[in-house]
Amino acid sequence: MILILLSAGSADAQSKKLQKATFGMGCFWCSEALFQRLEGVTAVRSGFEGGSVPNPSYEDVCTGTTGHAEVIEVTYDPAKIKYDELLEVFWKSHDPTTLNRQGADVGTQYRSVVFYHNDEQKQIAQKYKKELNATNAYGKPVVTAIDKAGPFYVAEAYHQDYFNKNGNQPYCRLVILPKLEKLEKVFKAKLKKKLNRTIE
Repeated sequence: MILILLSAGSADAQSKKLQKATFGMGCFWCSEALFQRLEGVTAVRSGFEGGSVPNPSYEDVCTGTTGHAEVIEVTYDPAKIKYDELLEVFWKSHDPTTLNRQGADVGTQYRSVVFYHNDEQKQIAQKYKKELNATNAYGKPVVTAIDKAGPFYVAEAYHQDYFNKNGNQPYCRLVILPKLEKLEKVFKAKLKKKLNRTIE
């Protein structure tokens, strides 16, 4: 009887195991391509969060007046990749010291931000940011905002899976590909096995 209860409990835990993480780190095309390749990540959606206008379009967000950030919503299996590991990829894959800017992309929609989904994520993110600043990891203060998750609005269909569908576009080759090459070097052990050899 105990074994039956244990197996039932285990099955219940399995059905609830996937969690969400939401990050803004500049253009969501870049962010999506990186996180899609991580072992334990089951889905990545590009969208908008943190603003005041319901159901904004990409054009609306690009004006910088809606308050939204371009973000990715990551669905992941914490048994395969931990939240702090996702944060490590997040902080090492963009410049978290530039306010409202990533490279040539300028505006509040490109801000560095962690949208936490529970208190545990909030505490882990705050601790991680504090350690980065205490050790002067970037030579300048980390300005990443850590905000409570609000409504997430999925971006238009043509933004989804962007790099995989448009890999030969100049932006993909000049901006996204170098980030993927860095991911391959720094986080090779965390990549999905079938993708390990696709970045050359």
